[in-house]
This record gives sequence, C-alpha cells and structure tokens, in this order.
Amino acid sequence: MKRLNIITLGVENLERSKSFYEELFGWSPREPQSESIVFYNQGGFLLALFPKEELSKDANVSIEGSGFSGITLAHNAIEKEDVQPFLEKAQSLGGEIVKNAEDVFWGGHSGYFKDLNGHLWEVAYNPFTKTLSNGMLDILVK
Repeated sequence: MKRLNIITLGVENLERSKSFYEELFGWSPREPQSESIVFYNQGGFLLALFPKEELSKDANVSIEGSGFSGITLAHNAIEKEDVQPFLEKAQSLGGEIVKNAEDVFWGGHSGYFKDLNGHLWEVAYNPFTKTLSNGMLDILVK
C-alpha cells in the first residue's frame, strides 16, 4: 500500500523547535535520537524536524522563499471549546495566532497559528470526524 510516511519540517533552530513541539503537543522524540534530526511517531507516520538550510541542500533547492506555501498541517481537537486555548498555548510558546477560533463554513470550528518557523497549523473541531481520546481520528465513523 502506498501512503504518506514522513512529513519533514525545515526549522531555523532545531532545539528551540523541538522544545516548542514537545511542550505544545506533549510529544517525545523517537528513539534513538539524533543531534541533526528529530522524529515524532504519529501513529503510522513520522513528523520530522530538520534544519531548514540542510533540508534545502538535501533537496537541491534554494532556501529563499516567501509567502503561502500552499500547505497546512492540522490538529483536531476533541471538543469545540478546546480550539482557542490550544491556539493560545501555541502563542505562549512563541507561535503566532493568524486566525482566532471561529465557526467555519464547513460546519466545524477552527483557527490557525504559525509555528516558530512559519509553518501554518489549523486547529479544528470537526463534528463530522470524531477525534478519539488518544488523539487519533476515528475514520470509520460515518
């Protein structure tokens, strides 16, 4: 089966970004740890943090770039009232709220923040897709 295996985020400061994600989500790095890249197990795929300059060299692309990349990451909250506090926690850790939580056109409730490196995250409550207490989506719910 072909599937997504790893999402790698280019970061300016690996240690600072590692602290941000561990504090915000409560994640622990996957063992064995490395000084040059950090992996977090996401229950079927990995999220990696890797120095942006090294990532651009590895991909053989320019590190220069600006504006919206066309990609967002998402975290689904279990309850609607969890969305805004999560955005505020991200902000307290150095992130930037770019859209406060509000009811949205598709019937859910969401807002957005940028992490320390400008990666855009949606935090959403989706009444049509149940988020389990372990944070996994119950994709079997119809």
